[in-house]
Amino acid sequence: MIALSARALLTGAFTLALSTPMAGALAASAAPVDPPSPQTQKDLEQSMRGEAFANAAYRLYAAQAERENLPSVARLFERTADVELGEHFREEAALSGLVRGDAENLRAAAAGETYESRRMYPGFARESETGGDSRAAERFSEIARDERGHAKAFGAALRAVESGRGAVPEPPDAEAGQVPQGPPEVRAQRTKADLDAAMHGEALAYARYQQYAEHAEDPAVAKLFRGSADVELHEHFAGEAKLAGLVGGTRANLAKAVAGERYESQTMYPTYAGRAEAAGDSQAAERFSNNAEDEAGHARAFQQALDELS
Repeated sequence: MIALSARALLTGAFTLALSTPMAGALAASAAPVDPPSPQTQKDLEQSMRGEAFANAAYRLYAAQAERENLPSVARLFERTADVELGEHFREEAALSGLVRGDAENLRAAAAGETYESRRMYPGFARESETGGDSRAAERFSEIARDERGHAKAFGAALRAVESGRGAVPEPPDAEAGQVPQGPPEVRAQRTKADLDAAMHGEALAYARYQQYAEHAEDPAVAKLFRGSADVELHEHFAGEAKLAGLVGGTRANLAKAVAGERYESQTMYPTYAGRAEAAGDSQAAERFSNNAEDEAGHARAFQQALDELS
């Protein structure tokens, strides 16, 4: 993950969907686990946001390394992104009870998209316009319209699943955007903060929807989740990342990655592990400790790559 961004909070329906108490066995886990304590649940939610964001950011960093003809660094970023999403996020999602049945997952997705389309993105657009960042305001408004369409599609799919009548809508098409190295395209601090929150939300939505798709009972529901996930990552996250100036040169990207991984391995995950152990959440404590070891290894690998470029 990336230290400061990993600690950014996204309020609203995404948080509510993650923090709902578990009921019964976890669809994302091979065996049921006891619901974690409230503090452990919060720590799982926070770490999942960071892991999702790291996955998305590292893939953009990998593309930049390719543009700089640094294939070994690109592969390093890609491999690390795979671990953040395919191992860390996946196992934290299982412990948190993120994935349930198709109907519950569709209901949670629809609620999140409705919140973003009606409140979050329109609010961000107004704040950006007030701050003089008209391009960001336009982008936020465009995404609000997209999310409104996603909410309708998830609602229609929910009705089809619950009633057994009608068809699950086809997934939207994603327009992949390139994010080359560049400075921020916005000026106001409020806009920059909103972009950070929005990027975390889009990265989280991508990771959530991939998990929902993987465990979907209905192939059409899985297809809808995967297509929607692609829009969140390749279109929304990418567009916001360009405005935010998220991608620098490869040396700068490696330096950010080193700092973030060291913070997680030395401070964040050990703190989470200690709290989980004290609360009796032994599985979460073990997962947090394992993640800390992984992130320490990531930091060393990124530092070695940075040293070799110096």
